[in-house]
Amino acid sequence: METIEAIKTRRSIGIVKQDPVPKEMIEQIIEAGTYAPNHHRTEPWRFFVLTGEGRNKLGQVFEEITRIENADDTPESLISKLERQKKNPLRAPVIIAVGVEPSDKNNVLVAEEYAAVNSAIQNMLLAAHSLGLGAVWRTGKITYHDKVREFFNLSSKGEVLAFIYLGYPDMEPKPAKKTPIDELTTWIG
Repeated sequence: METIEAIKTRRSIGIVKQDPVPKEMIEQIIEAGTYAPNHHRTEPWRFFVLTGEGRNKLGQVFEEITRIENADDTPESLISKLERQKKNPLRAPVIIAVGVEPSDKNNVLVAEEYAAVNSAIQNMLLAAHSLGLGAVWRTGKITYHDKVREFFNLSSKGEVLAFIYLGYPDMEPKPAKKTPIDELTTWIG
C-alpha cells in the first residue's frame, strides 16, 4: 500500500473480530512506532501489549477508577458504569497501551516527547491498516488516571497516551469528510 493511500484510507475501526492477531504482526506495528520522529533520540515511548487475561486485569483497573470517580452515583447507575468499564478492554483481542516517559535531560522539551509518542501512535495505526487490521486510538479521562499509570508501572512523569484496540475489522468504515485544504492553509511567500 502506498503511503498517501494508507493515510487517506485509514479509519478508526471500533468493531473488530475476536480472532487472535499473530504476534509477528503486533511486533511489526510496535516497531513502526519506533520509527517516529524523535528530537534528541530519547525514545520516550513505552509499549504494553494486553491479550487474554491481561485485558481483564485492565478492566479491573477501569472498574476501580470508575468506582472512585462515581462514588456519589445511585447504586443502579454505578453498577451499570462499573460493568461497562470492566468490559471495555474486551472489545478487541489485542490492546497496545502506549505510554510516554519524558527524558530528564535539560535540553529536552516535554512537549516534544509527547509529540514523538503521538507520532509513534500514528505510525502504528498506519502499520495496522497496511496489514489489513482494524485499529482505534482510545483515550478519555480514565486513561490519564494515576491508577492507570501505576498499572503500567510508569514513573510519576510518565502516562499512557493511547489504548490502541486492535483486531480484524468487523465493520465497514464510513468515508472521511475532510475540510478542503485551501480553507485551512495560509501560504506565506
